[in-house]
Amino acid sequence: MSIRVLLLEDDALFGETLLDLLEESDYDALHVMNGQEALDATYTSKFDIYLLDINVPLLDGVSLLRELRGADDTTPAIFLTSHKDKKMLEKGFLSGADDYLSKPFDNDELLWRMEAVLKRYRKDCSDVLGDLKHDKIHKSISFKEETLSLSKKEYELLVLLMHHVNSIVPKELIHEELWSSNESASDGAIRVYVNRLKQLLPAIQIENIRGVGYKLVH
Repeated sequence: MSIRVLLLEDDALFGETLLDLLEESDYDALHVMNGQEALDATYTSKFDIYLLDINVPLLDGVSLLRELRGADDTTPAIFLTSHKDKKMLEKGFLSGADDYLSKPFDNDELLWRMEAVLKRYRKDCSDVLGDLKHDKIHKSISFKEETLSLSKKEYELLVLLMHHVNSIVPKELIHEELWSSNESASDGAIRVYVNRLKQLLPAIQIENIRGVGYKLVH
């Protein structure tokens, strides 16, 4: 699966140069030229890493990242900036940046830093439970290295059970986590999703604790 990059750079020529570099390195990159366009892109697409210039039109890179972090977006971010001012760099890191590169920079160094940040993030965002592996970046779960084909609620239920392994997950908590306040939920719907998980994962034990909830046993 290609790694998706959101590149925010208002210098069109430099942005195209970086876009070519990323695509030649097998990244799937989207280049935008102002902060509002970048913010809009995060609403419609999922990215694995952000490369953000700071001085850009409409919404600067620091304010953009601060807004994303405030919305619980933990996607790793690297600032690409001509700023040398320590106060600005401090603001960048306080807004949630993972790294920064001062312009001009070496292209290889950018690629190395991206891989280092992604590697750290993958380590932080991967839950492993025996042969089950949860990839938080791509919101997928694999069993014995094979990605499971899950609906949104099946995925959310399996994640919930994994996080509470060997403990009972009450039906009330499942309702709360899987359904929004304006959605109707039922015990029957939960049983359907549990049975589907049992079919996909016959080697994994999911117990029905009668009248209470469910437990993934490991």
